[in-house]
Formats: sequence, C-alpha cells, structure tokens
Amino acid sequence: MPEFSIASRFCGPPGAANGGYLAGRLAAFATTTVSVRLIKPVPLDAALRVQDTAEGLELHHAGQLLATAQPTRLELRVPRPPDYVTALAASRHFLPLGHHPFPGCFVCGDQRRRGDGLRIFAGDSDDHSMVAAPWIPDASLDQGDGHVAPEFMWAALDCPGYFAARSDGVPMLLGECAAHLDRRVHVDEPCVVIGWRIAVSGRKYEVGTALFDGNGELCGRARGLWIEPRGGLPLMR
Repeated sequence: MPEFSIASRFCGPPGAANGGYLAGRLAAFATTTVSVRLIKPVPLDAALRVQDTAEGLELHHAGQLLATAQPTRLELRVPRPPDYVTALAASRHFLPLGHHPFPGCFVCGDQRRRGDGLRIFAGDSDDHSMVAAPWIPDASLDQGDGHVAPEFMWAALDCPGYFAARSDGVPMLLGECAAHLDRRVHVDEPCVVIGWRIAVSGRKYEVGTALFDGNGELCGRARGLWIEPRGGLPLMR
C-alpha cells in the first residue's frame, strides 16, 4: 500500500490540501480515468495511505477514509475558449482584493507569489457564459521533461470551477472531480483556463473546466461538484 504526503505549499482551505491537486495525486495511482470523491479535508505534511479496493482506490490517514477514486467515463461538452488576451481581460473581473474565501489557496489565492502559487484568477466573460483566466506555468511545475506534471494540471482545472459556480466569495469545497488530460502543456507556455456552470441543486453546483495551450488546443478537461457546507466549513484537527 503506497504512501505519500501533500506539502504545505499545495494547500486550499487553511490547513488542508487543495482538492484538485490532491485528486491529481490520487489519480496517478489509477490506470484509467477516475472520479475522485473528497470525503474529508486532507491534512498537509501527513502520511497518506492508498489502498486498492474492488471499486477503485481509497485514501486513508490515521484510520480515517479521506477520499475515493473510482473508474468513470468523463462526458463533457467543452465550449470554445477565448484567446489569451480576452482571458486576461476576463481575469480583471476576479474577486476584489480582500473578498477571497481562501486567499492562500495554491491555485487561486491572491496572496500567493508568482512561482509559489498558480495565480489562476478566473473572472466572468463579457457574455457571462463562462469564467476565464490566463496561465503561464512556471518552472517549479516541471516534471523534469519540460512539461507540467499531471497533478498541477488537475489543480489548474479545480478552482475555475468554483468561480463558475458562483462569484460572491461564499466558501465552498470541491466534493467530486473527474478529469482527463489530453496532453501535458509546456512550462512557460501561455495557456487559457475556463470554467462554466452545468447545473445547480440546492447547495451543490456541477461545473465543467478546461485547459487550452497557446494554440487554443484542448489539453485537459474536468467535471466537478462544488458544495456549500451546511453550517460552515469543517475544521482541520
């Protein structure tokens, strides 16, 4: 049963792993496309154990089940993306400074420096059909071959879904995510990330996200479920 840990750099909510990054790390142990279900916040710098089951994979820590990964077929109709300049303009509609629910988030936190966080600031498009953001992955994301490691592409496909779900800064958590990577983008390659809302049911928001390279070619897509926790966010212990 393999083990790994999530470094504190890759946080989402305070004290917990970023959901997309964690899902990408867990998906790396699978041999097919999987849907990752996040059951509890995943602690940072802690030993996480992966276990094979008849249904797929389970992630455990200190006797607690934190997440599962089950084979799935990802069906997602991806809209046409804006170009890089238009995505840059959309990012100016990102949350105002001081209104971010998780300003230290590895993916979208506005308090993270360049080269530390991904700084993917997805903002509303002019026609309100999607959110979009530019992204130039830095050298720290290199898997060693000049391309971005898969877990960072999963991470990039995470938070734009939150901003597609709603734009008022209400704290929510990623509940489920299924992603497929067509190819890994190059380090320092100008990319565009988009997100769009698919459906809403009470406190649950189903969204799609997609990542495109500098030529506008689709490189990855994901379907996510964001949940507004009843009674506020769970506390890390």
